[in-house]
Amino acid sequence: MVAVRYYCPRCETVVAIERDAYLSDKSVTPYPLEGWTYVSPDEDYEIPDVDGVRFVCGESDGCTWEPPSGAADEDRAGDETGADADGCGEPFYLNFVTYEDGEEVDAAGTHESEYVELAEGRVPHGPRGPTGPQGPANR
Repeated sequence: MVAVRYYCPRCETVVAIERDAYLSDKSVTPYPLEGWTYVSPDEDYEIPDVDGVRFVCGESDGCTWEPPSGAADEDRAGDETGADADGCGEPFYLNFVTYEDGEEVDAAGTHESEYVELAEGRVPHGPRGPTGPQGPANR
């Protein structure tokens, strides 16, 4: 087992987890991928039914927290539990590469979006609706 480190995508706090020395990481995202199954870092994340790990920045158990690499040296003197690395408290997700029938599975929504036609040259010149008050009628 080796310590593998990941950055929080929001505040760059570093989390380290102990894992087998193989590469199966797809990405780290601030949101879960649609259809992916996540567990916390203190659960068994190396079983086939798990697609990733859900961290709560600075709070999850089963891992070590470190302040961002740009922090001052006196701020980086935390103990093994990472007590000085408060983090932002927001969840982020480590996504593993997953395969189905020998092909890598893409998360829903990661494909190219459909093309749209912009309304260039067809922009309205003013708001729609009445042109304004008509004033009193002369009778």
